[in-house]
Amino acid sequence: MNQGEMEEEWVEPDGLSIRRLRHGRKWSPRECITAISRAHRIASGLTESISPDLLQHIEEKNERIPYETLCMIARGFECDPVDLMTE
Repeated sequence: MNQGEMEEEWVEPDGLSIRRLRHGRKWSPRECITAISRAHRIASGLTESISPDLLQHIEEKNERIPYETLCMIARGFECDPVDLMTE
């Protein structure tokens, strides 16, 4: 699978792991979203982020998201996107 195919793929994030990372940094949901946005802007030059509702759905329901969105979240936590996926 090449990079283009991975970016279009929808994945199931591990919401509990994401919540643990957020709590470990003592971030509120809003602070987490700000960190994600900041890291994405530094990496890509684009001002994109995720919504508070999406973060909540990911953490509580493991809502499926595009792999590209998972990469954006991983940048905010400075980790590998694969570490944030369910097995």
